[in-house]
Amino acid sequence: MTSYLPTLKQLQYLVALKDHGHFGRAADACFVTQSTLSAGLRELESLIGVTLVERTRRVVRFTALGIRIAEKARRILSQAEELSDMARAAGKPLSGELRMGVIPTIAPFLLPTLLPKLRGEWPDLKLYLREEPSQAACDSLHRGGLDCVLLALPYGCGEVDSAELFDDRLFVAFPPGDDGAVASGPVAASEIDESRLLLLEDGHCLKEHALAACNRPELRAEAAMLGTSLHTLVQMVDNGLGVTMVPEMALLAGLLEGTGVIARPLQAEHASRRIALIWRKGSPRDKEFRLLADALRQARTDHH
Repeated sequence: MTSYLPTLKQLQYLVALKDHGHFGRAADACFVTQSTLSAGLRELESLIGVTLVERTRRVVRFTALGIRIAEKARRILSQAEELSDMARAAGKPLSGELRMGVIPTIAPFLLPTLLPKLRGEWPDLKLYLREEPSQAACDSLHRGGLDCVLLALPYGCGEVDSAELFDDRLFVAFPPGDDGAVASGPVAASEIDESRLLLLEDGHCLKEHALAACNRPELRAEAAMLGTSLHTLVQMVDNGLGVTMVPEMALLAGLLEGTGVIARPLQAEHASRRIALIWRKGSPRDKEFRLLADALRQARTDHH
């Protein structure tokens, strides 16, 4: 009797739909069209003879069996990924595909200087980048959507291994003409006016690092968390709407160019965040990720 087994691609479509709850977003995550993903799922249902997903115009609802099969499929895909990783790790290091997540407060400021150096040193490496907030990146890492993540510590990301790259100091940015802009030297956390503090919205770990560095509980309650990006915050500061905190890497990348904003270093016990590369604990590519971390660390040292 001939038996037909689901393909890894069909299982990938199923898991993506479970994670995203939307055919279009699941198709984007799999880099296929929505019709391709839908057809693949129908083939899977026909193959195993059960309905996994109830489809309506507005809602994607998994059946009870569909939920169980999707979780099983997730484990199968993870194991298949490990097979591929083992083979890759045994071959030429830092070659082939590597999917790296990068948080928004790092990506635009660090990658433009690092990527050309990586391409020059590791020409066989096909590096695919995805920019997303810390929690989303950690979720993608543990689901197998990413191989590693470039993010800022401290941050709870579950069972991971990490290689610390460098410390990124925090600065306080003042509007032009402000008393803080006219003064010089470091800014003590006690000097920050909580009623004028502008921070990134929830979901950005830089907000948590800034608040933790100041060690002032009232800042969390009073700070106006309005910005969706560091560029937006700097524009608000330049227009006299308040003060904010920016990391040193953003300053070195020219974040304040074209503005009158003045930045002074924050004086606090933990006035920095630690940039690190993280990956799933026990990954067969552990040595390869540590090699990548060394390359990233050296590329930044050469740039500065």
